[in-house]
Amino acid sequence: MTDSPHIAHTQLPTGPAPTCANCAACCCQLEVMLISDTGVPPRFIATDEWGGEVMRRLDDGWCAALDRDSMRCSIYQQRPLICREFEMASAECLEERRGMDAIYR
Repeated sequence: MTDSPHIAHTQLPTGPAPTCANCAACCCQLEVMLISDTGVPPRFIATDEWGGEVMRRLDDGWCAALDRDSMRCSIYQQRPLICREFEMASAECLEERRGMDAIYR
């Protein structure tokens, strides 16, 4: 039957599932708004153009709290709420990884 409605589908990932060993922290390039007090040390906090508090990013675009040697969060226990809610291998995580293929080679 040709009149059937289009059914949306989700593209399944073709690469390995993200783990702590292969993550490469692509989410650490996203802007992170600080909407609750989680104890983030002041040296990692910046003010955006609208006066809101955000995680500070260094000149390379990565979060200032990211340990560049291990590619893991140096303040994991005090990380912001939005970082706590951003789940590894979630749809949002996989979407961010799609644009960063070169990192995973």
